[in-house]
Amino acid sequence: MNGINSQQLIEAFNETIYMSFVSLVIASLLGLLIGILLYCTSSGGLYQNKFLNRFVDMIVNILRAIPFIILMFIVMPFTKFFVGSILGASAALPALIISAIPFYARLSVIAFMEVNKGTIEASKAMGASKFQIIYKILLPESLPALISGIAVTGISLISYTAMAGAIGSGGLGNLAYMYGWVRRNDAILYSSTLIIVILVFVIQGLGDYIVKKIDKR
Repeated sequence: MNGINSQQLIEAFNETIYMSFVSLVIASLLGLLIGILLYCTSSGGLYQNKFLNRFVDMIVNILRAIPFIILMFIVMPFTKFFVGSILGASAALPALIISAIPFYARLSVIAFMEVNKGTIEASKAMGASKFQIIYKILLPESLPALISGIAVTGISLISYTAMAGAIGSGGLGNLAYMYGWVRRNDAILYSSTLIIVILVFVIQGLGDYIVKKIDKR
């Protein structure tokens, strides 16, 4: 009998929020650090290092090139070892984090490149240390773009959780596939999809609101 099981819907919603939030926080922090590393070791950067920059850039590009669904299968042994299972919301976290880190790292580099180089040079001339330039100039000046990048990454992670759900990781994707599509329950299928769409709009709207509040340009 077709219908909506509200308890299943709430549980799936909570799993999607859990997977998205945890992976977004970890990926944003690690991606930001890698983005700083890539920017600072690039040609003319604060810590210019051609070998390190090219090596890290290659790793980022390789990880970005792997489709998420394939990445999930690749990291399954790693997931089973650390999580203890390849099923459930927690089991999706390693693949979600690994896929989001290079994505946000690249967005961070783009954000840093928008910072006025004249401001950085002026800070150098005034005797600011390299750490002070990163902490007091680079990060504050690029903050609106970094926040926007977090929103974009969050939206991508929502779609990734839906794909992960199709192979047993729980969440709204799993509910839509197993109870909506497989069991031909249109109410579950479309309600799950609607909630995912609403989540995307909420994340984008929140990101845009924060950017407008902190952007002083």
